Amino acid sequence: MQETVYSPREDSFLLLECVEVKPKQLVLDIGTGSGIQAIKAASMGAKVIAVDISSKALEKAAENAARAGVLEKIEFRESDLFKKVKEKFDAIIFNPPYVPSEGIKLTDIDGGKNGREVLDRFLAEFKKHLQGKGKCFFLQSSLNGVKETEAKLEKQKMRFRIVGRKKLFFEELLVFKAWRE
Repeated sequence: MQETVYSPREDSFLLLECVEVKPKQLVLDIGTGSGIQAIKAASMGAKVIAVDISSKALEKAAENAARAGVLEKIEFRESDLFKKVKEKFDAIIFNPPYVPSEGIKLTDIDGGKNGREVLDRFLAEFKKHLQGKGKCFFLQSSLNGVKETEAKLEKQKMRFRIVGRKKLFFEELLVFKAWRE
């Protein structure tokens, strides 16, 4: 598996527009990549834990956070999703790798078979890391089974709605907001 750092693109900016974070909230940014989501949350006054499977990504995110003047508001951890995360959060942000691939070779874009491997692992765990009124914001491609995601959220008794959309030439990007019923 090759560690790669995701540079912000249309999906990152769409998610950035949709996330709601308040000062003093505890926020988890999973798959932080360049740190764009963590930096925005920290600049809004939140305390952020940013995790990534890639140590290169964490280094780049820390450099970017220092440049933005919010390094002291972000804790960086190398973790595969929630493996090294025990806390409960007011907000969880996730821009998963979603490109369908036979196997995950590039950590920043490969989503495994059907592009859902990483997303499905996330969906199975995120609820137990939310505070009572916590919210989760995550991105998904229309090519990766939106109805399947909705069914998984319903099965967990999570409320949700799509709070952002962006059409690209071969897919539509969607941002889900999910919270407990």
